[in-house]
Amino acid sequence: MNRIVNLTLGEIFLIELICWFGLWLSSGYLATLLTLTIGPVLLGILLLAVIAEMIEPSKVPRRYFHVMLISLLAVILAAVLSISLLGVQTSILK
Repeated sequence: MNRIVNLTLGEIFLIELICWFGLWLSSGYLATLLTLTIGPVLLGILLLAVIAEMIEPSKVPRRYFHVMLISLLAVILAAVLSISLLGVQTSILK
């Protein structure tokens, strides 16, 4: 169990990127919906946490902010690469 906590930021990024690529390859429709919902939610949570941290510093470790940022980047990068390089269809209206 301790090993999960000790993952490096690079390992977390790669795991998330692989999961997102798998989702994009299996179902472009579902991946589009999840990307369009999870991406803004992650961004909103990250921005609120950063603003709250600037107003009143807390004991939240910096790693939390790094993991949130990496999660957001993994979502965006997987979407951009899947659409541009692999040509995954993203039409929700079909």
